[in-house]
Amino acid sequence: MFFKSRHLNSINAGHHKHTAGCATEIMPVPATVRISMSQNIGAPCKPLVKKGDTVLVGQKIGDTDAFLHVPVHASVSGKVTGIETQRNAMGGMDTMVVIESDGQQTMDPEIKPPVVTNHKEFVEAVKESGLVGLGGASFPTWLKFNPKDMNSVKTLIINGAECEPFITSDHRTMLEDAQNVIDGALAVMKYLELDECYIGIEDNKQDAIDNFDMMFSQQGINNMYTFPLKASYPKGAERVLIYEVLGKVCDAGVLPADLGCIVSNVTSIAFLGQYLKDGIPLISKRMTVDGDSVAEPKNIVAPIGTEIHDVVEFCGGYRKPPKKILMGGPMMGRAIFSDRMPIVKNNNAILVFSREQAWIPEETACINCGRCHQACPFELLPTGFADAYEAGNVERLNDLKVMQCMECGSCSFVCPAHRPLAFMNKLGKAMVREASTNGK
Repeated sequence: MFFKSRHLNSINAGHHKHTAGCATEIMPVPATVRISMSQNIGAPCKPLVKKGDTVLVGQKIGDTDAFLHVPVHASVSGKVTGIETQRNAMGGMDTMVVIESDGQQTMDPEIKPPVVTNHKEFVEAVKESGLVGLGGASFPTWLKFNPKDMNSVKTLIINGAECEPFITSDHRTMLEDAQNVIDGALAVMKYLELDECYIGIEDNKQDAIDNFDMMFSQQGINNMYTFPLKASYPKGAERVLIYEVLGKVCDAGVLPADLGCIVSNVTSIAFLGQYLKDGIPLISKRMTVDGDSVAEPKNIVAPIGTEIHDVVEFCGGYRKPPKKILMGGPMMGRAIFSDRMPIVKNNNAILVFSREQAWIPEETACINCGRCHQACPFELLPTGFADAYEAGNVERLNDLKVMQCMECGSCSFVCPAHRPLAFMNKLGKAMVREASTNGK
């Protein structure tokens, strides 16, 4: 079924979907994995194992009593060779459980499909699976499926937009794991008692739209629909997607459940569909590996904790010396300082650019052209944020609604002066939070 889309401001960031036709390849188990205990928004886990312990695939190796968390599981079988710390992409320090693989991939005998007969058991199963938002946010999914007022939530929106350039891993999920997407969505709808489900998909993925429409028809599913979106950035942002599908404005600080819906990434839902059948927790991740420094760009599935240099080696190694490595897409991904960093749960891409592709033009003075304002999905004023931040004017930042910024990067992309506006927006938001904490 086709629904007319409602449009917020968007930009043409270029698609560069070089790997859209590349079927997913399973990466061999690496010799060593480094599994971070910080795999979600919220509290990090504490290691449940120590150096010298033998672990099995799917065994829980990290957990905590903190509210906002999910457990962490071993992605390989073998021996724990160390508990170490490593700096992460945000600049903080993460605890790592280092496991030397025995090459056997022996599954933990405790793993079995969860018994789920009601909403409470469903939420607990999702929590124990280790699932977080796999589109990049890493918010614990169990909490999303446990809204305060379940009676007011009636719609599931599945995010299959995948609007960032280069990334095609969600696209491959929709083609290769469509039945798991359907099964996972039906489970969410059943246990949360939802009425309908929409899968938002950009119209440059017509094969995915056609695939789901065919399967809905064949299986007699009459409460799930595809929702074609214009292929432009940032259609996949949660707040944008809610407006596109439901026509409801989701301001900063407002939860989707407050507007009667739940939004989840398509790969998260596909994992859930599979997990309810086999009980294997989140121990691997499908991702796109691309960029002009990668010899053989691919879509792959790699064990969580695999170091990036092993991922690149599986993709033929470096074709050109890497200048910049991103975990995620070019608009919202994070640049990292070493290819020895490991894959974490919410990695949907590894992009490796040479000096030519990563070149950033020199910043010049603002010419007050207004393009950043025009590109912003929420019609904010990024140049105003920048001026207020540089002046330390918290009141002005609040007046301009800096907290509404979702840091999509559209303003920086269109700026002819090449100003890092999105980054300055981020700093401005941090300034507002700090002032609020200090009671100013």
